[in-house]
Amino acid sequence: MGDHSRDEAPSVEVWTGRATNHFQWLLASLGAGCLALGIALAVGTAWDHDVAPLLMAVVGCVAAGLLALFGTLAFVNVRVRVDHEAMEVRCGHVGLPRRRISLGDVVEVELAPVVTPRHWGGWGYRWRPERGTAVVVRRGEGVLVRLGDGRTFTVTVDDAEAAVRHIRERIEAMEGRFRALN
Repeated sequence: MGDHSRDEAPSVEVWTGRATNHFQWLLASLGAGCLALGIALAVGTAWDHDVAPLLMAVVGCVAAGLLALFGTLAFVNVRVRVDHEAMEVRCGHVGLPRRRISLGDVVEVELAPVVTPRHWGGWGYRWRPERGTAVVVRRGEGVLVRLGDGRTFTVTVDDAEAAVRHIRERIEAMEGRFRALN
């Protein structure tokens, strides 16, 4: 076993955080109710006369139920992970949609003290021309990242101040290693 020199890369420190919106569980249950109603209509109703209105009701309930159920479950929570090279944001229980931002592309990071769905046009993965892109799952603090190409990305997360501090430390460490190489 050899000696470890001081020039080796430091151990990887990872910051993880999450935010959850409990209200969206209510919306998801309403979607499940719509889906159940559509299935109950399809199974429990006689299809022997005037099929068109019944078919429209079944399809409408099933479609609305699936849309509400999966649309809300996708944004019930968000997980943020910051390691030595990137910030990764994953939404919902499946982790989709997912956004990975290289810390080398970040020019500035700051705490967004109040991020609200009203400012972004609702919950979920949002884009506004004047504000950039955001993942908003609840009202509260978030992380605002400015990228080298001028775009911004905001995400609501618990303990956003710690995330900002960790990202800044990682960027400073990257810049220090870059200066040491030159």
